[in-house]
Amino acid sequence: MTDSIQLLGISNAIVDVLAHVDEEFLGDIGAELGSMTLIDQNRAHEIYNQMGPATEMSGGSVANTVAGFANLGGATAYIGKVRDDQLGRIFNHDMKSLGVDIRLPKAADGAPTARSHVLITADGQRTMQTYLGACLELGLADISDETVGAPKAILLEGYVWDIAEGPALARKAIEIAHRNGTTVALSLSDSFCVERHRDSFVEFVRDGVDIVIADEDEVSALVETGDFDDTLAALDDFDNLFAITRSAKGSVIVYGDEKIVQPAAGVSSEQIVDTTGAGDAYCAGFLFGWANDLPLSHCAQYGTYCATKVIQQLGGRIEPGLLDDFEVR
Repeated sequence: MTDSIQLLGISNAIVDVLAHVDEEFLGDIGAELGSMTLIDQNRAHEIYNQMGPATEMSGGSVANTVAGFANLGGATAYIGKVRDDQLGRIFNHDMKSLGVDIRLPKAADGAPTARSHVLITADGQRTMQTYLGACLELGLADISDETVGAPKAILLEGYVWDIAEGPALARKAIEIAHRNGTTVALSLSDSFCVERHRDSFVEFVRDGVDIVIADEDEVSALVETGDFDDTLAALDDFDNLFAITRSAKGSVIVYGDEKIVQPAAGVSSEQIVDTTGAGDAYCAGFLFGWANDLPLSHCAQYGTYCATKVIQQLGGRIEPGLLDDFEVR
């Protein structure tokens, strides 16, 4: 059983509220340059009211990957919780405008839609003040045969494990996926998330997850190693496909006895504008290649190309048709 959807994302639905500010503004609100701080609803309103002109668009790591995958020409769907408020309507409208099939209705009550105030200084540095709101109310009831369907792959976000029913809803999604012949991919989110949920992640990776996409620090935290060679050796114990990003060192794809080293593209420091969305873009490019049955070496090149282009612009959104003229080597 399959449907026309190639990639379904399940994650925290967050609206990015992007604004250019000076460092004095960061000082006024007590935010450290380059930091990410969780804030409550009242603080979110205070910061929003102090900000100048802003751009509001759908965000969150896996949501960014799904949006990027759609802009590459893939068929996508998304499960995430937003409230029926201004930002919830912005999130859904933005995703739908890219052709993403939104699987959940907006919530009529509960916490407001999550938002991340992305404060961008003149040097391109991002400082984030994030209110999680409604995305933490995603629950078991939202995961069903109808909402999951039978896509070619689902992509789960590690941050889902921070939701009260997160591990249970992830297990339910995986069970539905396996019944329908769907491949399960997991983005590990960040190394602190891995440390919070390591035992559960290892259990899921060994029993349910087919593809792991993460940076080297996250994989190192998963297998508890301090050296990349030791990390690669530890992965001999796993049957999964691992796509591991290494920033300026490129990426490494590990699948059983197969190891593919993909160099990074040559980008000078002057060309780098914003590295925030690099991992999400790599994930979108890699999975787009995989979903179209390309060799893993080509998938790695797709991921690298997408990440390279995204870090040379402000914001992590892949532009439509980015791969149209790209030729693999």
